[in-house]
Amino acid sequence: MDVRAAVERHLVAAFGPVGGRAGVTFLGAEPIDVLRFGPRPDGFFRYATVGMSAEPMSDPAAAVRDPAGPRAELVLSLRVPRDSVARQLALLAAIPSIEGVPVIAGAGLDLGEPLWDEAPFHGVLVGEPGGLVPDLLLADAAGSPTSGQASPIDDPAGIDDAAQAPGFAHPTEFPAPVRFLPVFPMTPNESAYKRVHGAAALRERWLAAEMDLRDPLRRGLRI
Repeated sequence: MDVRAAVERHLVAAFGPVGGRAGVTFLGAEPIDVLRFGPRPDGFFRYATVGMSAEPMSDPAAAVRDPAGPRAELVLSLRVPRDSVARQLALLAAIPSIEGVPVIAGAGLDLGEPLWDEAPFHGVLVGEPGGLVPDLLLADAAGSPTSGQASPIDDPAGIDDAAQAPGFAHPTEFPAPVRFLPVFPMTPNESAYKRVHGAAALRERWLAAEMDLRDPLRRGLRI
């Protein structure tokens, strides 16, 4: 089964026609495409990776790779397009292949450089899957693209894309579904706060400050 093709079809079904594409290849990692969608009727542009889920992520403590391990792609939502984000988003998507570290909800991923040209954000917080794009069930994708159901969501800040995060506990004979993880840009100060206090505390600070996390020009938290 061509996982990449199934993922792209699934994203097109969720977001409509592809408006732009960038291909990025890193040594020792699967090629990553970053697709741009939008503007959507809701006014947002979406950047989504394709290729991160080509191989399952492995538990770093496991002796061998579990072929039924979790699979994921990243999705970034912005009110204004920032196409220079493509390479950095692909770099984040390559972390499981290059560093052997699974990317899961609640993780903070730091780049050490701007997320796009002249951006004040140098990292992202990984959100919960399921609210923006439903899971892609690979066991069914070979016939027709079917999926789990997306959770209803009405969240002005774009934070609570809620569903259960990927796990490693129960290998099965079927491939794990591809889960689409929203990512939220963080300033260096926000990344430092998250490392000390955790993802939930940072989300609470964002909500209290009424931060629109999809605004590429938003100010950072005063921490």
